[in-house]
Amino acid sequence: MSEAFDIAIIGGGPGGYSTALRAAELGKRVAMIERDATLGGTCLNRGCIPSKALISATHAIDSIRHAGELGISATINGIDYGTLHDYKKRIVDTMTQGLAGLLAHRGVTVFRGVASITGAARPITVHIAASADGQGVQRSVRSDVPEDIGPSYDITAQDVVLAMGSAPRQLPDEPFRGAIIDSTRAMSMAMPHNAVIIGAGAIAAEFASMWNAAGCKVTMLIRKDRVLSGWDRRAGVTLTRELKRHGIDVIDRSTVTHIDTGVNMGALVHYTSAKDGGSTEHIAEGEFVLVAIGRDPLTSDGWIRDAGVTVDDHGFITTDGYGRTPVAGIWAVGDITEGHALAHRAFEQGIIAAESIAGLDPKPLDEDTIPQIVFSNPEAASVGLTATDAKQRDDLSDIKETVYPMMSNARMMMSDSGGSLSLVSGIRAQQPGVRVVLGVHMVAPVASDIIAEAEQLVGNHTPLSDAARLIHPHPTFSETLGETLLKADDRPLHTR
Repeated sequence: MSEAFDIAIIGGGPGGYSTALRAAELGKRVAMIERDATLGGTCLNRGCIPSKALISATHAIDSIRHAGELGISATINGIDYGTLHDYKKRIVDTMTQGLAGLLAHRGVTVFRGVASITGAARPITVHIAASADGQGVQRSVRSDVPEDIGPSYDITAQDVVLAMGSAPRQLPDEPFRGAIIDSTRAMSMAMPHNAVIIGAGAIAAEFASMWNAAGCKVTMLIRKDRVLSGWDRRAGVTLTRELKRHGIDVIDRSTVTHIDTGVNMGALVHYTSAKDGGSTEHIAEGEFVLVAIGRDPLTSDGWIRDAGVTVDDHGFITTDGYGRTPVAGIWAVGDITEGHALAHRAFEQGIIAAESIAGLDPKPLDEDTIPQIVFSNPEAASVGLTATDAKQRDDLSDIKETVYPMMSNARMMMSDSGGSLSLVSGIRAQQPGVRVVLGVHMVAPVASDIIAEAEQLVGNHTPLSDAARLIHPHPTFSETLGETLLKADDRPLHTR
C-alpha cells in the first residue's frame, strides 16, 4: 500500500519549496520529491545564490581597483580561487542546509529520487525511482537526515504540484562541450583570462561584469543593438554603454555561425555582423565561450503529456493565474510555466497554489508586478510596463513617461557610475481620473534595492500624487525615485 499525502510536489527549487512550506503551514500533509542531492534547485545551488556570492567578491575587486580616485592607495596582489570557491560553497551550504531544516521543522516529507505521475485519477499516483547517480530512493521525515527506502517507491496525493524548473539553452547545432560552457559550469570554475559570452540577457550581463572585474578580457556577442533588448529601451542602452565603459567589448547586431573548439585551443567563435551587411565573417577568441541565450523548461518527459497536462510549443505547461492545469488536481509553478524565469515569481506562484489547494481565496498572479533585476555593474532593475507596452493596452490611457537625470543625484556622482531612470504613469480604466505608477525602469549601483519600493507602488496601483508625497532620505540613491515621482507629478524639486 502506497504512502498517502494531501499534496505531492515534484521539484525542490523555489517554486516547489515555497509551495511545500505554505501548504504545511496550512495543515496539509506534504511530500516533496527532488532528484538532486541538495534542495533549492538551480537558484540556491547553481544560480542566484552562488552567482551573487561571486559578484560580491568581484565588487570588492572593482572597488579596490578604483580606490586611487578617492586618494586611497591599494593594490590587488592576486585572487585565491580556492578561498573564493570555499566562500561561495559556504554560502550555498548554509542556505541549502537551512532550507532542509526549515522543511523538516514544518513536517514536510522529502524524498530524493526521480518522480513521475503514473495515475492521474485522484488520488494521483506518483512513482519515485532511483536518481541518475544510482542512489536508491531516500526519505527524510522531520529530519534532514535521509533514510534509504529501496530502489523505487510509490506515493499518492489528492493534488500534485509540478515544479521541475529549467535548464540552460544551447545554441542550435552547437551542444555544450569542452570550451563551450553553460552558466552551471561557469559557476564552478576559476575566472578565465579571456572569454566570449553569447547572449544579452541577465545571465550574460552578470557574467560579463563579474569576469571583467576580475581582470578577464570579455567579448559579448549580442543579436540586437543593446543588451536587455526586451526591457525599456533607455535602460538597455544605458547598461550597454556602461558595460563598454568598463572595458567590455560589446559587439551588437551579430549572428554566430559556428564555433571551433579543440584540445587546449579554447574556442574560436565565428560570427557575421549586420553592420557590414553580414557579408564578412569575423572571429572572436576566448579561453571559454559562455552560451547564455536563455533557459528551457524541463518538460520533455513523456509522463507529463501522458497525464493529460497541456504543454505548448515552447515547452511551457499551460496554467491559469492560480497554477491550475486543465487536469484536476495537477498544478504547475516556476520556470515550467510561461513568464519570467525568476525565483521570486516562483515563490509567489507556490504560495498561491498552496493557498488555492487549501481552499483559501488568494489573488491570482499579476505578471505586471514581478520585478526583474540584473546584478551587473551597474545594476539594472525593472518592474511594470514600459511606455510602449502601456500604450498598447486598452485598459490604460493618457500614458506619460518621465525621465530623471541620474547624475543630478549626489550619491550617483560619488559612485562614478552612469545610470538611467524612467517612470511610466497613466490612468487605469478601474481608477478613472487617477494617475498611477505603471512602471519603473532603472540602471544604478543599487537598483536591486530601490526597485522593491517601485514594485509596491505599481502593485498597489498607488495614485501618483500620493506616491510623490513619500519622503526619501537624503543623501541616498533612493532619492532618484523620489525626485522622479515629484517630476512626474509636475512638482520637480532638483530637476527641471
